[in-house]
Amino acid sequence: MPANQELASTLSDMARMMELLGEDSFRAAAHSRAARAIEGLAGDIETIAADRGALLAIEGIGAKMADKIIEFCTTGVIKEHADLRARVPEGLLSVLEVPGLGPKTVRAMWQQLGITSRDGLARAIEDGSLLTLPRMGEKAVAKIRDALTFAAAAGQRTWLGKARPVADVFIDRLRSLAGVERVEAAGSLRRGRETIGDVDILVGMAADAPPAATLAVGEVFRTTPGVTHVLAAGDSKSSVMFSIDASQGRWQPTPNPEKGESLPPPPPGGPAIQVDLRVLPASVYGAALMYFTGSKEHNVRLRERAIARGMTLNEWGLFPDTHKDLGPPQSRGVTPIAAATEEDVFRALDLPWIPPEVREDRGELDHPRPWALVDLADIKAELHAHTTASDGVFTIEQLAAEARRRGFHTIAVTDHSQSSTIAGGLRPDRLRRHIDAVREANERTEGITILAGSEVDILADGRLDYDDDLLASLDVVVASAHAALTQDPATATRRLLAAVTHPLVHILGHPTGRLVIRRPGLSPDMSEIFAAAREHNVAMEINAHWMRLDLRDIHVRAAVEAGCLIAIDCDVHEGADFDNLRFGVQTARRGWVTADRCINTWPARRLHAWLRAKGRGGQ
Repeated sequence: MPANQELASTLSDMARMMELLGEDSFRAAAHSRAARAIEGLAGDIETIAADRGALLAIEGIGAKMADKIIEFCTTGVIKEHADLRARVPEGLLSVLEVPGLGPKTVRAMWQQLGITSRDGLARAIEDGSLLTLPRMGEKAVAKIRDALTFAAAAGQRTWLGKARPVADVFIDRLRSLAGVERVEAAGSLRRGRETIGDVDILVGMAADAPPAATLAVGEVFRTTPGVTHVLAAGDSKSSVMFSIDASQGRWQPTPNPEKGESLPPPPPGGPAIQVDLRVLPASVYGAALMYFTGSKEHNVRLRERAIARGMTLNEWGLFPDTHKDLGPPQSRGVTPIAAATEEDVFRALDLPWIPPEVREDRGELDHPRPWALVDLADIKAELHAHTTASDGVFTIEQLAAEARRRGFHTIAVTDHSQSSTIAGGLRPDRLRRHIDAVREANERTEGITILAGSEVDILADGRLDYDDDLLASLDVVVASAHAALTQDPATATRRLLAAVTHPLVHILGHPTGRLVIRRPGLSPDMSEIFAAAREHNVAMEINAHWMRLDLRDIHVRAAVEAGCLIAIDCDVHEGADFDNLRFGVQTARRGWVTADRCINTWPARRLHAWLRAKGRGGQ
């Protein structure tokens, strides 16, 4: 929601400016917590702020913070934010965004050297004045120079669906090396966030692996075709810039570096992303994986829990409190209480293993045991797919064959409706012939059920794109908004409510119409939409394409809490779109969806019965 995002950004900026000014760290932390709380809301903050009691009920919002939020919702600004802006040079926040620079260092640069922009930082590097700062040696300056050089590329967040193949390239390349026991991606990628800052790769080495094996891992990592620049090269840590284009379309077969095989060179130019490697003993891999997976806020909660139990938790393991802040335990002669696996560490903290996707400090430590979130293997049906009848590349039979190959029991053909002219939407007479063709194909096809459906446009005034008689002839109606996506929240709410309450709609497709990074889409009152969906037995879609992921994670969580059904669909237009399912499932897991609440996991008999009964008040 734009208002939520703007307020969260304002509060986050205030926290960073307070840090740069050296003000009370507790006040800065309070603003950061409030920003995260606002960002995680499914409801409209302006509506919530109208009730001060409801505002104060949000965890992380105290009385003074509530006053600032009400001020923002009433006037559009927070005076204190403007006051801080007047005290902090405009370009200083961009310096703080350079990877590796913290607020204390940036503050010292500003106060002692007058650096207030990235250009000023570059000049201080070139003329040598940066070396005059305390604890600023040649190596530190070299790292800052590299970080500044690549800040534009590394600082841009990348779609989850673009970052995952990058990680897979390195994981596939490293897992076959001698001495390697485990290789996984960590960070926000493992948590399934919709955008990724950089890619973190953790390698766990076997106990009997010689030092040369660790060095070989770093060398293979840094020489992976697609690496455009080496930012750092150490015995156990390395950082590179990698061409995102080089990872797309995954090279086959997967190369084996030990046999001298290599990948073809990457396409020239194109966007890049930073990839960081950490190599460590398998004996502490679990603790390191927890630490580097994050989130930062989740890790803080875990450390607080450890302290309350007389222990200390860090990236090397869980230790008795007398051994706080230790480095590698094998170098200190200290044995951690738990470190080898995440399960061991969580168990020692009296917790079940917590899925990475929910590690966002949103109540996961208080969740009743055990966790049973929807998994990729649970999905057995695709209910949103297009063929050559509109803008897909598959015929009906080809679509069904691919869905059957992937283990699905049901595929719904949902080509576009007539208003989507740019996508080849079907006029009513064409749709009737298409329905016949789908049903004939279903009769000829074994091993999978092919359903006749349509992705029906929700027009700007809330009407659906076909009349009710034609809608009633369909097995599946996915109602989606594709146009007029800048409507005001009240109009957007009425529009979507009209679709959700329509007796022939089964699924509300990509409900906001947003595109990650590119456009915000509609901003309806999601709580009203979810309440209506629950009442009318309509499933809310998580569109699994990595440019959509709509519903987004915080909306999924709110939908689950409202008692809604969830559909995870790939919006298939070509074969590769089926592969996006993992991103939809990760988003569902971030919203705490269990398999039973997701209609795509249901056995065929249950799913088909629900589709037939929809609109007649039963399941």
